[in-house]
Amino acid sequence: MQEKNTGRWQSFESIESLRHDVCDAIVKSANEAIAKRGRFLIVLAGGNTPKAIYGALRDLPMDWSKWHVYHGDERCLPVDHEDRNSLMANQVWLNHVDIPAQQVHDIPAELGAIEGAKAYAKTLAGAPTFDMVLLGLGEDGHTASLFPNHVVDNSADAVPVFNSPKPPAERITISQNRLNNTHAVIFMVTGAGKQEAVDNWRKGVKIPATLISPANGVDVYCYEVKVR
Repeated sequence: MQEKNTGRWQSFESIESLRHDVCDAIVKSANEAIAKRGRFLIVLAGGNTPKAIYGALRDLPMDWSKWHVYHGDERCLPVDHEDRNSLMANQVWLNHVDIPAQQVHDIPAELGAIEGAKAYAKTLAGAPTFDMVLLGLGEDGHTASLFPNHVVDNSADAVPVFNSPKPPAERITISQNRLNNTHAVIFMVTGAGKQEAVDNWRKGVKIPATLISPANGVDVYCYEVKVR
């Protein structure tokens, strides 16, 4: 595994092996956090790769009562809309395990970008340092809902997003600074279409993903992109 630009980069031969290793890393982080601090705080990513990981987690014998679940970003859509990150996580995983309901913190994006962000910022204000943040990478280099050519807003722990280059235009994201307040970050980068973004990242080009640089660095798990 190679460290570069505060990142530890790892390539996988199959999507299954990537998912397996991410799942293992989550379990290890959870067990260590619960042993040290009595709780495990995880921030979820949306997308198909995390979806399969969440499905695998649901069948594991974890101490779910100690888990606290957050979302990195959310689309401003009705709570039952198929494109909501929270709906996906609930359907494939969270509805099937014994995490106390008050410890699953969905972003209330149905309130709209401004009011939903205010409400989620209050939720995050009571949360200590995250134990693990899961993130993806877009072809344009975005992560969570931190997009290219958008002003970086660190005015609160959760902030509204307008004029998203991907629909819907309005979203809510955990801010850069709050995402960096974590013990560990895993980026899951899958698909050949991400190659240019990865190359730029590796060269030191300031894409949005490079905003995420916690003290412990980040782990980047890649499939179908070359780490060069």
